[in-house]
Amino acid sequence: MPAGNRPRWMLHIQAQFWRVLMGIGMMLHKLARPLPPSPSFTRNIDATVSPLKGKFKLHFYVPKDYHRRRKLKGGKRYPCVINFHGGGFCLGTATDDARWAHTVVEKVGAVVVSVAYRLAPEFPFPTAVEDGADAVLYLAQYADELFLDSSRFALSGFSSGGNMSFTVPLCLQGELFDRLPDGTKIQNPGRRGSIPAVNILAAPPPAHLTAPSSQTPNSSRVPLVRQKSRIERIQMLRQAGVSSLSLVSSYKENGVVNVATEGSTAEAKIRGIVSFYPPTDYTRTRAQRRATCSRTDHQLPAVFTELFDDSYLQPPSLDLSHPWLSPGVAPKDMLVALPDDIVMFCCEWDMLLAEGEAFRDKLQNDLGKRVHYHCVPGVPHGWDKAPNPLRESPGARKQYEVACRELRRMFDLDSDADSNVDV
Repeated sequence: MPAGNRPRWMLHIQAQFWRVLMGIGMMLHKLARPLPPSPSFTRNIDATVSPLKGKFKLHFYVPKDYHRRRKLKGGKRYPCVINFHGGGFCLGTATDDARWAHTVVEKVGAVVVSVAYRLAPEFPFPTAVEDGADAVLYLAQYADELFLDSSRFALSGFSSGGNMSFTVPLCLQGELFDRLPDGTKIQNPGRRGSIPAVNILAAPPPAHLTAPSSQTPNSSRVPLVRQKSRIERIQMLRQAGVSSLSLVSSYKENGVVNVATEGSTAEAKIRGIVSFYPPTDYTRTRAQRRATCSRTDHQLPAVFTELFDDSYLQPPSLDLSHPWLSPGVAPKDMLVALPDDIVMFCCEWDMLLAEGEAFRDKLQNDLGKRVHYHCVPGVPHGWDKAPNPLRESPGARKQYEVACRELRRMFDLDSDADSNVDV
């Protein structure tokens, strides 16, 4: 069956099958010494940004003295790195990046919060991005309780999670909520960030979903609408649903993104982004991406990329240049409002390398951001997650430590203080 034509139930079965196999692979990956830590604790939080309500989980990795200091409420609070796992938006778990979390806790002395955002095909675009935004807002709101320094937040992510490390702060800008569904600009929306809860993520409902009116002007009957698929029901819900983004204010000051929610005194300062091998431009077809890869024998198999795209890129009428999907082609006035400190790691044998480098050039040359770019030589996409139970992925910890040095700089941490924090 051609890609894009598979029914949702088939995508769901395929996703479940590959989730099991990926889980086995990650189990083998975690058997290599030294063993990565398990989360210290988790929190279930409500989805408020997405109109698709529900809950998802946050996994916390903390320094060894975290619980003691939190109980005593003494000493400085911890910087926080909010992490998004990979898996094409439909595979993977929040514990996949445990080795990265361990390195950050050890070398930076920060708390790492890995987000178990909801996955496609059950929750297609842009649910993952909206859940990521919710995670930032939640951690800002409960920073005191969680003993976090909300003035020292950073975002990180791998593969699709690397995409989210850019698209989540774009989502938090709320720029797409200042227009009505027909594209008309909302005039005088009130204080900055306080915009009526209008959701324009979907086009108007398809014509076959709009029931002809057979009512008289005084009729109290509501015509029934036949909804042909779950995607169409989601599309209608997005058209009419309410999102807490209408209450979010995001602005940039001194290279740092400040995020606050109306009616709350909590404010998060996102100081930077660390992104590992992210997809940044979905306007490029998979064929175009594969044509740029220097090692065709190391490309992601089509069985995965087709599953990822068919599951997440819904409905089929989705604009693939949407800023919450393709940050590489997002408007410059949105990209300039990203944090100025950005760290990118790309892989030499990756079909995503070319678009990653194009995005790097745009951020660095066109927008003047401080982009610390690293192309890891001789490795394919996701090289740091090799399912080898005998040893860690070669070079992974070294690259993680490079990223940690950049995080320490972003957080203005003294090079001598807290440099040997243990987990």
